[in-house]
Amino acid sequence: MEETFELKIIARMRCDYAEKFGIPRQSGLGEGPIGEIVFEEEYRDANALRGLEGYSHIWLLWGFSKNRSMGFKPMVKPPRLGGNTRMGVFATRSPYRPNPIGLSSVKLISIEKRPGLGMVLRVSGADLMDGTPIYDIKPYLPFTDSHPDALSGFAGEQFAKGLNVDFPVELLKKIPEDKRQALLSALSQDPRPAYQKDPSMPYGIEFGGLDVRFRVEGDTLTVFEIAEAGQDRLK
Repeated sequence: MEETFELKIIARMRCDYAEKFGIPRQSGLGEGPIGEIVFEEEYRDANALRGLEGYSHIWLLWGFSKNRSMGFKPMVKPPRLGGNTRMGVFATRSPYRPNPIGLSSVKLISIEKRPGLGMVLRVSGADLMDGTPIYDIKPYLPFTDSHPDALSGFAGEQFAKGLNVDFPVELLKKIPEDKRQALLSALSQDPRPAYQKDPSMPYGIEFGGLDVRFRVEGDTLTVFEIAEAGQDRLK
């Protein structure tokens, strides 16, 4: 029996998140930005998508492309528990896995034909960064994939109340209008590592080619600067 096989990249995610920091920690959280799934040339056959338009949500099987060197760790420290408590890796969604594979359910907004790209899937609610390789796409079936009575283990604790976001109007105007709500939603989820609570510490989310810089004190996140991505962040 064959024990290994090759996973082929069929598509890549294109979205406003250029780095891991700030990406929603799970798919479907908040009002995720619209992303696009662009197929590799070999798989740009419209016939492969026939019937997909009838589904509202899809599953994405994708690769932790920035975490492949991490390797397997049987015990990890989930951010959900503040990064201080160890749990078995198979009880988490940590990237420290034998195979660097992620799974996300996203909303299918539309299927569009693009010159030079073939059919492109527009989705929302993805927890992937720009360029993430996608290995497979499957339809989400609510009558079998949804289990309302399922137990959620330690991850099922109530999420903390979202942060209040203080985003000065003059800075918010620098964000394209159609991307503002997605950014506000991501900020309200508190993108900081759970163990970092220093109110003087500056942070930055690279979003849509811009570096959105902020600090958090108490339950309020305050944006203090918008800069071009790649510039040194203030200390």
